[in-house]
Amino acid sequence: MDARSIALLEFPQVRDRLAEHTSFDPSRRLAEALVPSSDPVIVGRGLDETDQARALLSERPGVGIGGAKDIEPLVGRAVRGGRLEPLQFIDVVDTLDAVVRLQTAIADDRRALIRDLGRRLHPLPALRSTLARSFDPAGELLDTASPRLGALRGTVRIAYDRLRRRLDSLVTSELGSALQEPIVTLRNGRYVVPIRAEARSRVKGIVHDASGSGATLFVEPLVVVELGNAWREAQAAVEEEEARILDELSALVAANATLLRESLGALAQFDFWAAKAQLASEMDGVRAETADRTEVVLLSARHPGLTGRVVPIDIRLGDGYTALVITGPNTGGKTVTLRTLGLLSLMHQAGLHIPAAAGSRLPVLRDVFADIGDEQSIAQSLSTFSGHLRSIIRIVEHAGPGTLVLLDELGAGTDPTEGSALAQALLDHFIRSGALVAATTHYAEIKVYAHETPQARNASVAFDLETLSPTYRLTIGLPGGSQAFAIAERLGLPEAIVADARSRLTENQRAFESTLASIRRQEDEIAVAVERARAAEAKAADALRTAEDERRRARRERDEAVRAARDEAQRLVDQLRDDVAAMRRKLERETVTAPAIDAALARADQTLGRLPGPTPEADRSAAPAPPHAWRLGERARSRSGGWEGRIAALEKAGTRATLEAGGLRVSVSVDDLEPAIGPVGAAAGGGSGAAGAAGARRPPAASVEPASGITSMRLQRARSVASSLDLRGARVDEALEALSRYLDDASLAGLDQVTVIHGLGTGALRDAVRALAGSHPLVRGFRAGERGEGGDGATIVRL
Repeated sequence: MDARSIALLEFPQVRDRLAEHTSFDPSRRLAEALVPSSDPVIVGRGLDETDQARALLSERPGVGIGGAKDIEPLVGRAVRGGRLEPLQFIDVVDTLDAVVRLQTAIADDRRALIRDLGRRLHPLPALRSTLARSFDPAGELLDTASPRLGALRGTVRIAYDRLRRRLDSLVTSELGSALQEPIVTLRNGRYVVPIRAEARSRVKGIVHDASGSGATLFVEPLVVVELGNAWREAQAAVEEEEARILDELSALVAANATLLRESLGALAQFDFWAAKAQLASEMDGVRAETADRTEVVLLSARHPGLTGRVVPIDIRLGDGYTALVITGPNTGGKTVTLRTLGLLSLMHQAGLHIPAAAGSRLPVLRDVFADIGDEQSIAQSLSTFSGHLRSIIRIVEHAGPGTLVLLDELGAGTDPTEGSALAQALLDHFIRSGALVAATTHYAEIKVYAHETPQARNASVAFDLETLSPTYRLTIGLPGGSQAFAIAERLGLPEAIVADARSRLTENQRAFESTLASIRRQEDEIAVAVERARAAEAKAADALRTAEDERRRARRERDEAVRAARDEAQRLVDQLRDDVAAMRRKLERETVTAPAIDAALARADQTLGRLPGPTPEADRSAAPAPPHAWRLGERARSRSGGWEGRIAALEKAGTRATLEAGGLRVSVSVDDLEPAIGPVGAAAGGGSGAAGAAGARRPPAASVEPASGITSMRLQRARSVASSLDLRGARVDEALEALSRYLDDASLAGLDQVTVIHGLGTGALRDAVRALAGSHPLVRGFRAGERGEGGDGATIVRL
């Protein structure tokens, strides 16, 4: 894209602000190299990077690359076979630590770009652990750097201790008066003692140095030369081992150079993305939607370079018109509007969020051209007009579809008539070429041109005549005035001179300015009304949100109440099941009398009475079931009488039905009917005695009889019939008569199994009981009691 226009629109200043948010040199270089792109794919990728980094940092503000160093130069040195310094290894360790922290922080992130970046982070645990155990935080090699280093350093310490002890012995006792001072010092890497020059012959040794006056000689006594040699040899061995270790570790860094560089690149890229996210938050920016066509919609846009109270502006271009002519007084914000439009377009195409409101929309432009500022040049003998014209000629050569052209003070710097004509011709050219163009001017002829040209629109910046200050508010659709007369009056120019100036205007010019003033007043009134409407809408929205919150709260409380009622009901049902199971176990073990059954039923009724009833909301929401449409041949049952059968006829407009079964017919109201369950059975059979009792207990499904009567009889029997009969002590004939009645009652009560207790005795009563049970029509079978059931002293009868 056009580099000169990028500089004119102050994109480098935005780039510098971005670089200030980076943490180390590699990401700073990425920020400083950022340029707008005309490739939609690259633009979309850049915006996605900013989006995802901003979302991540909002969720986890502490994520970053703290501690990472620019290790590219030292990795390159290692690759070329060079030896790294200890502190450079510490930089590698710090960078790998940053890799581990960042990889851990984004390990579970599901954003595509963040997840892909995480795959390019390589912690290299083997290299990191090797370097960590080789150096301390200050960069000194540790004894653990190699198996030999610790032992060699131990040898140095031992040799040094021996040497110093021998020297201390010489100084304190043996050399005595030959010493200038009783000290041990170092010269040329050898330990020496200061000997007086006149006592030189008394001390055999090697002279390594002399004082400036010559009065003192620094002598290494012969008796410690071998000890000194041993110490120096041990030092040389340590230095050789340390050099070998540094070479080996440098080779290890070189072997991991590819992964180190990839990790460094990923760290730099993440820090660059984070810098874009921080800049977006600092500017309170948003991601502009990418327009499918060449159309600009900027809502509440703000120039990033402005500070203090910034008035946002709305700019629209490309929807119905491709040229925007901005007029108004000086310092009113015309040029700022151009710069804002151009700079925000460049930021968008550089993958940055823009300082504007949500809903803003920008296209991906092929190029952006700007001619803003004074192009006067003494060195090149260019006037202001000539400088602007040279720039415009360059823009004319390159402008076309997908380009944005920004022209400040179009046609200025020359004769107004010729300048305005040239400006109109340029605007026509840019419109025909398919470019978007925005221009500022003071020429009235260009205002008329914009009003009469379908592809052009006027726009104006407002000015407050009371305070003589611009409002910086941009209004599209109306041309602006220079306000020269009003400003002159407010500043104190004599009224006669201002009146004379106004009289020199043509009638059309005066009418035009008067109409503009009237339209502006109406616009101001409409703006106030719109503001009131927005306030009312916001108030209504707040009330709606409050009502919605209350509704959600009421629903939540209702759900909690229903949940609590269900839990309580479940608890009571579980308790009732436990009671029924206990009663069943008791029935199997022993005889249960009517009072015991009554007590159990009373407890069940009490438990059922504690079950929570339906909530009022449930009652209100329960819709009545639609009436059933009865058909001939359908089975039905009367709720009140219990009659059940097939519908043989429908009478009185379908309000009454005739039930038929087994040759009997009953007429009932259809409102009293409910669907019957079960297939149509055969005709009812009859019988007497026990067989009749059995028939009463299980009536055929097709018979028309009051089922509620049978249910009532069974309930009464069940409340009075025990689960066992004790015949011990009775005569055989009395026992058989009682047993026959008991079997009938137990069958009517619906018992499946009973226990007859007759005892052991002689066995006569037992045999008689089992003989009757074997021939009784209600008995399915019988068996002797088992252990725990009375053994052979009881008979278990299955009905």
